[in-house]
Amino acid sequence: MDYKTEDNVQEAFSGESRANRRYMVYAEKAEKEGYPQVAKLFRAVAEAEMVHIRNHLNVIDAIGSTKDNLLAASIGEKDEFTSMYPIFIEIAQKEKNDRAERSFDWANRVEKVHYTYFDAAYKDMREGKQPAEATYYVCQVCGNTVRDNVPDKCPICGVPTKAFKKVD
Repeated sequence: MDYKTEDNVQEAFSGESRANRRYMVYAEKAEKEGYPQVAKLFRAVAEAEMVHIRNHLNVIDAIGSTKDNLLAASIGEKDEFTSMYPIFIEIAQKEKNDRAERSFDWANRVEKVHYTYFDAAYKDMREGKQPAEATYYVCQVCGNTVRDNVPDKCPICGVPTKAFKKVD
């Protein structure tokens, strides 16, 4: 594939991904404000953006086997907590932007958790084992992800159990 075209596909993927997530958050807000039809519109367009995302990833052969995808996810999460977020935190501290620093710190700490989950699942698959059955819960304040048992309070941001959402 032409290098410029591959760069363009990557950029399109990035833009569609941001739009998909932004529209899902907009849908939550519209729902809370009492605009269910607007929420549906945002979710519908977010779903369309997801189709674009899938198509773009297929163009650059970026979707591998589940084992390959676990390895890629593990590497990506590790890069976030070892390289990306520490720099972002440092800059936010220098700029005295406490909200950004807190957001980056929470994400950084949670990415370490994600890494351990992906890495363990990858190692199981590499050894020919099925990853262990688990139920996951996500803190709706900081994104902390826990397996099976929700703590009394989130160890990352300190909110109570009720802030965790079960993921099916």
